[in-house]
Amino acid sequence: MKRLSLLWLGALLVAACSKQEPPPEPVRPVLFIEVKPESVQSLGRFAGSIQARYESTLGFRVSGRIARRHVDVGSEVEQGALLASLDPTDQQNQLRAAQGDLSRIEAQWINAQANARRQQELFDRGVGAQAQLDVAQTDLKTTGASLEQARASVGQARDQLGYTELRSDHAAVVTDWKVEAGQVVSAGQEVVTLARPDVKEAVIDLPATLADQLHEGVEFRVASQLDPSINTTARLREIEPQADSATRTRRARLTLAETPAAFRLGTSISVTLSSAIEPRTQLPLSALWEHQGKTQVWIIDPQSSTVSPREVTVVSREGDSLLLGAGVKAGEKVVSAGVNSLKPGQKVRIDEETPR
Repeated sequence: MKRLSLLWLGALLVAACSKQEPPPEPVRPVLFIEVKPESVQSLGRFAGSIQARYESTLGFRVSGRIARRHVDVGSEVEQGALLASLDPTDQQNQLRAAQGDLSRIEAQWINAQANARRQQELFDRGVGAQAQLDVAQTDLKTTGASLEQARASVGQARDQLGYTELRSDHAAVVTDWKVEAGQVVSAGQEVVTLARPDVKEAVIDLPATLADQLHEGVEFRVASQLDPSINTTARLREIEPQADSATRTRRARLTLAETPAAFRLGTSISVTLSSAIEPRTQLPLSALWEHQGKTQVWIIDPQSSTVSPREVTVVSREGDSLLLGAGVKAGEKVVSAGVNSLKPGQKVRIDEETPR
């Protein structure tokens, strides 16, 4: 009887041991990355400068030797300001000659008038001949025409003398001199370049391939290279239709939304191009779990500290990273390493976020 009781007790102990629950799975530490979708695509950053929208290159209307340059590059000039002058000797001589011709013809005009009046009086008294009167009147008309011509010549010579002074036709900034004092220039030759400072724009050179892909949704952000905190947005005003044969770039001119005071003419700027896109998320390639023909990632539930797989849409893969188009939401935590050894519902411990 005692032996039977011992056997019964042993059987109970074995049964009790067989019903014990298996030990819980250990909590696995995992690395993660927080989802931060990007809705803007960067198209690149390019260097440029602030330039005036309106520029004009002036030249003398007569030829001659430059006697003096009255302003330097960078000078601000008002409308009518004297920029440069030619040696006026030739034009002064021409004016004096024209004035001398005018004085001579004016004297002839006075004599012709007196002669015409005298012949008219003689003819009225019946002692003058009609032929002499006709000659006097014809001479008067001829001399009058010569007088008008001489006056026009004086006016033209005076204008030519005035053309020896090059003046600004509007308020501007001198940006370039193309000649030096003492140099002989011809009429119409480029002498000085003026820029109107009231309307400024950003100018950059874009690769021809990128310029062909620009559309209305592209945003331009213009910042000073010396102080990036000084910035504004801009829109494309015009782009050259033909690429430069040497650099294969096309010049683009941008209209500024605002013009900070620091954006002076010639200021070096940095222009960033970006375009709105459908939200996309960049993850390390190690976060992707490809199983049974599906592309998935492991999502961490912060409440239960468990993981679950979720199917995602891969837009592209490049190097050690990939772009997801759909499947994850902003703020969610995705396991970034060791995805092949996880199980649905497995307990995890978040150690640290994987740097991007």
